[in-house]
Amino acid sequence: QVQLVESGGGLVQPGESLRLSCAASGFTFGSVAMRWYRQAPGKERELVAAISSTGSSTNYADSMTGRFTISRDNAKNTVYLQMNSLKPEDTAVYYCNTVLTTWRKRNYWGQGTQVTVSS
Repeated sequence: QVQLVESGGGLVQPGESLRLSCAASGFTFGSVAMRWYRQAPGKERELVAAISSTGSSTNYADSMTGRFTISRDNAKNTVYLQMNSLKPEDTAVYYCNTVLTTWRKRNYWGQGTQVTVSS
């Protein structure tokens, strides 16, 4: 069964850092791209970052470029999101995501991890 389990969220002050982790299982992790999304209360879920299957290519939303870094360790079936210089507007639930086409094209999501940035 496909599983994505996020961890590493918490409460931090503006300017501090967090590293989120997403442990994946139930599929060939090293063959697919991975993504991080976030969703704040009352807002739509938005893409934060994406990384190719090998980790050779990454993409970021404009507001995260220069502060966030996505990476992966295929030997550990884990994708990471390093978040630096956090701002209050980064407060959201952060979700790990992948798209698989085993039977049909389908999105898979983790349960999310809460990140709160407040002074």
